[in-house]
Amino acid sequence: MLAYMYGILTNRLSLWALLLVNVIGTIYGFVWYGDQLQQTPWQFVLFVPDSPTASLFFVFVLVGFLARKQFGIIEALAAVTLIKYGIWAVVMNTFQVLEGAPMHWTIWMLNLSHAGMAIQAVLFAPFYKIKRWHLGVAFIWTVHNDFIDYFFGMHPWLSQRIMPYIDQIGWFTFFLGLISVATVYMLNVRNKALRLKLPS
Repeated sequence: MLAYMYGILTNRLSLWALLLVNVIGTIYGFVWYGDQLQQTPWQFVLFVPDSPTASLFFVFVLVGFLARKQFGIIEALAAVTLIKYGIWAVVMNTFQVLEGAPMHWTIWMLNLSHAGMAIQAVLFAPFYKIKRWHLGVAFIWTVHNDFIDYFFGMHPWLSQRIMPYIDQIGWFTFFLGLISVATVYMLNVRNKALRLKLPS
């Protein structure tokens, strides 16, 4: 069953379809951050659009898969950030609804798309060629990003309904990053014997 599923997942047609979806999602994500980026000091611009940057990493991963080339450091950055920000967005969107924000259709759209980000990172985990130092770079990236977001206030704009919890959100984001790194370690780096090769 798993072999059948992974056969479909890594079919070139499936990879092209995923690439198209992720390119569209990445472009939409950067557009979504447009207003915030215009107000962001230039030195922090790289660290503000968290989700579209994560999906951009995965775009490079998919391009590599299609070209039969793999870059472990990009795979590590993609895996960690997709899991982290995929889950983060679902939690934050749901949190603001629980705090009284209206359940707009965009909430459903954002939750489904961000859940998909995390799921695709996990599904492709057996195919990554991530080394420990690659994961170390991803760890530094996510911790540094959290420092920029919550020390300098560059985090994604949040509903005013949940801004009173910004300190708790900062700590949640930090620990979610650690959990994401640990997840990638367990799924790929630790279990090298379970790695699969992309079909030729």
